[in-house]
Formats: sequence, structure tokens, C-alpha cells
Amino acid sequence: MSQESSAAGYAGSASSVAHGLWSSRWVFILAATGSAVGLGNIWKFPYITGANGGGAFVLVYLACILVIGIPLLMAEVMIGRRGRKNPAGAMAALAKRAGASRHWRMVGGLAVLTGFLILSFYAVVAGWALAYIPAALSGSFTGLTAESSGALFGELLADPLKLVLCASLVLLATLAIVACGLHKGLERAVRYLMPGLFILLLILVGYAATTGYFGRALEFLFVADFSKLSGETVLVALGHAFFTLGLASGAMMAYGAYLPEGTSIAKTSILVAIADTGVALLAGLAIFPIVFANGLEPGVGPGLVFVTLPIAFGQMPFGQLIGVLFFVMLLIAALTSAISISEPSIAWLTERFGISRLKAVLTSGGVLWLLSLGSVLSFNVGADFTLFGKTFFDSLDYLTTNWMMPLGGLGTVLFAGWVLQQTTQREAIGIASDRWFLIWRWVLRYPAPLAIMLVFLQVIGVFG
Repeated sequence: MSQESSAAGYAGSASSVAHGLWSSRWVFILAATGSAVGLGNIWKFPYITGANGGGAFVLVYLACILVIGIPLLMAEVMIGRRGRKNPAGAMAALAKRAGASRHWRMVGGLAVLTGFLILSFYAVVAGWALAYIPAALSGSFTGLTAESSGALFGELLADPLKLVLCASLVLLATLAIVACGLHKGLERAVRYLMPGLFILLLILVGYAATTGYFGRALEFLFVADFSKLSGETVLVALGHAFFTLGLASGAMMAYGAYLPEGTSIAKTSILVAIADTGVALLAGLAIFPIVFANGLEPGVGPGLVFVTLPIAFGQMPFGQLIGVLFFVMLLIAALTSAISISEPSIAWLTERFGISRLKAVLTSGGVLWLLSLGSVLSFNVGADFTLFGKTFFDSLDYLTTNWMMPLGGLGTVLFAGWVLQQTTQREAIGIASDRWFLIWRWVLRYPAPLAIMLVFLQVIGVFG
């Protein structure tokens, strides 16, 4: 038996049984879409679109998803399924079979650590959405002005007990789901959460269509004015296309490890990218008509969701109900992403130390909670404590987003494009057409590394 056949047999046998597999391709698509769909789609995409020219930015973003995002997503899922282990273990095993250095496992280890650190402060931001649900329900948004809305958000950030409670509840819900395992935990959660997310989003889009400004939102999102584009705008679109799919955090490799043999990675990745992009665009169609109807600015920045939209909810008909639905939807999106980025570290602990899943969840959860305290306190009593001039929260955000994710992504594409043998790639990825396979492989080897390097240079300020 050849080395390649042995590898395929190994990947599809004992490891698969040990891990368990997704019950169907559609469950994997729901889970992977849930991983990709998060605060970035509903919170970040609308405001960066508003700040970067609308339709022209969206067009460049869609091109980046097609040309760079999907090939990278395919590569991560391929590594996970081929290795049938956590990201670090999968890359170590595949490197060994390819006759390459086992130090490639450090790239997978970086992905696991990246996702772990992101979750520690992601839970805090998700906690903001949780805190705003009772605020919307109680009518706190009624009559808000720009000043009073900013004050409302400031009061939340200044209350460490409320922030700790909300972040703890998000972490507890996330880890409780993950502790139940693949079928009773992750699968059951995404079967309910993802359809619920889509239903809430469609309800909000339907309401936005009644505001009288839906046509203006369509024009803003889909009519391109290329005079508003700049080199920096293109790099922002490229960076968001890369990060919105949940790449370089270990989540897609971990989920790929549970993907059954015979499932087309190419077709599945395309469907996940379409669903993720669709949610981002629908979020824009839900948010921008409300913004325009209330005379607000679409490019106000990160405060769009937590400061600007509450003003609109307080002024519009049925605003109390719409506000509740919006923040419930935001919380669901955050939970589906949190579940996925917690899985790589849980898988690593169980495989590396041979402990039960419950012990891994408790260990991971304890460390995550302590790290989340640092992020919570950086908004109030610990605001004066800084690392390299940044608060604890900002330091974690800067480290993971600007350094760890680009470096991890670069290592992943170099590994998938240059280390894995072509026969391994072809068998694993399942692209029958020689032309499309060669195009995918060429993208991994040349444009993708270059694009990631450009994003990295842009976010660390090389381009000003």
C-alpha cells in the first residue's frame, strides 16, 4: 500500500470513530455557517461598509470572498478532515506524512491559541448584546438622543458586575453546549440557533422594507461609486473577507475534522461562503433603512449597533419589539461563533492530555473566565492598566486580529499550498476538474500569501 493510501486509510478509520462525524453535510454547513456568522457580520460589516463608500466596497468585498476567502476556507477544512485531529495535531500528522518538519504543528497551535484568546474578549462583547435585550424590553431606548444613548452605553461599560455577569452567562451557555459533545451539543445547538437567526434577520429585513428607505439602502449597498475607493479601502475589504469566514482561529479545521469522507469540500465551502455573505448583506438591508429613516449616518463606526441604532429603535413604530429582536439576533450570532472557536482548544486538551471532554471544558472555561475578567475591568476599574499603551481588552484584540490571525493564515496557506503533495490535495479536496483544481492550488501558492501579507502590512500601519 502506498503512503498516500495509508494516509487516506488512517484519516478515514480510527480517528474518525474517535471523534465522531457530523450526521450530514447540511449539519456541517449549518455549523460552519454559524462559525462564520458572528458579530463581524451584523456589527462590523454594516459600519465598515458605511465608512468605506457602500456599493463599491461591497463589490470589492464579494470579489475577495470569491478569489481568496473560499480557497482558504477549503484549505482549512481539507487540513482538518485529512488530519482528523485538533488543528495542531492535524498539521503535525500531515507534515509527517509529507516528510516535512513536525514544527508545522506550531501553525495549528497558533490557530488554537488565537481562537482561545479571541473567545475570552468576544464573550465580553457578546455580553453587551445580552445586556441590551432587557434594556430594549424595558423601553430604555425611548426618547434617546445621541448624548443619552452614548451615556447609556457608557453606564454599561462602567458597571463591572453587570459586565462580568453577562460575559459569564455567555461563556456558560457556550461551554455547556460544547460539553455535550458533537451530536448532543454542537449539532443540536446549530439546528435550532441558525434557523432562528435567519428567521429573526428576515423579520427585521421585512420591517426595514416598510420604512420607506429600503430603496435607498439597496442603492447604498449595491450601486458602486468607484470614486470612493482607495487602496486602503481595498485592503479593508480583503481583510474583512478573510476574517469574516472565521479563518485562522482553528474553528474550520476543528469542524473539518468531523466532516464525513465523500463530502465535497469545494461545494460545501462555497455554500458556507454564500450563506455567510448573505447574512452580512441582509444585516445591511435590515440596518441601513432604519438608519436612513431616522436621519442617522451609516458610517459612524463601531458605535453603530450599541449607540446609533438604539436611538432609532427609540423613535420608530414598534421600536421596542424590533430592538429586542435585533439584540436577540446579535446574541445568537455571537453564540454560534463562540461555540466554534471554543472547540479547537477543547479538542486539543482532550487529545493532548487524554482527559475527558468535561474536564477539558472546565479547564478551558476557568482560564477563559479569568481572561474575560481582564477585558471587563479594562473598561472601568482597570482602565488605567495598560500594555504597550493599550488596555487589556484592546491589547488582546490588537494581538489576535493584527498579528496572530494574519500570521496563522499565512502559515496555513503556505502549508496547504507548498507542503502537502498534489496527490494529497487532490484526494482530499475532491475537485474533479483539473482546471479548477490547478486554479485553486495556484491561488493558495501565490495570490493568497501575497494578499495576507498585504493585509498584515496594512493593519500594522506600514501603509499609513
